[in-house]
Amino acid sequence: MTKLSVNRAPLGDGSPLESMSPAREMLKEEAFKRMIAIERKRTERTQEPFLLMLLEAGAPEGSEVNAKALEAMASALFAHSRETDVVGWHSERTSVGVLYTGLESGDKNAIVSTILGRVKLVLREELNFNQFSQLQISFHFFPDWEHPDKINPSDPALYPDVMKPGKRKKLLLFLKRAIDVAGSAVLLVLCAPLLLAIAAAIKVSSEGPVLFRQQRVGQYGKCFTFLKFRSMYVNSDSEVHQKFVTELIRRDAVQKPAEAKQEGLYKLQNDRRITRIGKILRRTSLDELPQLLNVLKGEMSLVGPRPAIPYELAAYQPWHRRRVLEARPGITGLWQVEGRSRVRFDEMVRMDLRYSIGWTPWLDIKILLLTPLAVLRGTGAY
Repeated sequence: MTKLSVNRAPLGDGSPLESMSPAREMLKEEAFKRMIAIERKRTERTQEPFLLMLLEAGAPEGSEVNAKALEAMASALFAHSRETDVVGWHSERTSVGVLYTGLESGDKNAIVSTILGRVKLVLREELNFNQFSQLQISFHFFPDWEHPDKINPSDPALYPDVMKPGKRKKLLLFLKRAIDVAGSAVLLVLCAPLLLAIAAAIKVSSEGPVLFRQQRVGQYGKCFTFLKFRSMYVNSDSEVHQKFVTELIRRDAVQKPAEAKQEGLYKLQNDRRITRIGKILRRTSLDELPQLLNVLKGEMSLVGPRPAIPYELAAYQPWHRRRVLEARPGITGLWQVEGRSRVRFDEMVRMDLRYSIGWTPWLDIKILLLTPLAVLRGTGAY
């Protein structure tokens, strides 16, 4: 590893370490977490994984012992790291992080073992016995090499910008939740006669329960029971849809936009599993109304990305997973009012990400106002 000259700066006064060289410096917490977000996006494009190593002193936070240990660790890591590695505060005054970039996909355990061996060798020389014995080291890979199809794709250490929003965004999210609660409660009351009529029509027209329940993946990969009016015959085989969606997502990964024509539709057409009443409900999107209960419970929002199915998530590329991390799923969204099932899967994901990045309460209101028109048009509804 490349060695750099190190100027140690005291940590007790609250200032970050001074620049280690003209090109490198110990990043503050906000800057370091921003670098993690940048590296995630770079990896999504290049498919080159990166490793985040976190080190904690183990001593009481804010103590002199803790400050000295952190100072020694930070200095040692700078002196024995590559110029392409990024060193900074993952949690100010509590944990130091190192981003190892430009890694090649390979044996995860071998990479961890190599880096851990070098780090321990260096820190043994810088820390005293008590400091070294209390040292805590953890490793976090992006993307996860060992379990690429796990349902929960969120490691808090790798998503600090998503898991801990700023004060302004917290206030806006509180407002969004207030709108969700008030809106879903009012709509449930106003639509009560319609809900009862639909329930009766389903019960009379075919055997089985009125509601269809399915496991869906919500924000941060948390699963919940998704509700819809039943539009299919009971005991319908889901394997048909699973195969269709999986192949569609994987085909999008290698297919050029010009090659995607009618086969790029996200939903099955002429699905024989759907009942007569179900066709009407789907065409008018009335089958979605029970999701107002999901909104009231906090599992969904009135506006947001379409909630993913677990077997769908298993086929996602790393950048696709951002749609289940950056926003709570919704009954309606940009995809529903602008593209619906006419667009390719990748384009649907881009719409979801565009929504999560540019989200404001006014955007939600605009989408809600456009939804009835999209429903009346019925374009892309199957």
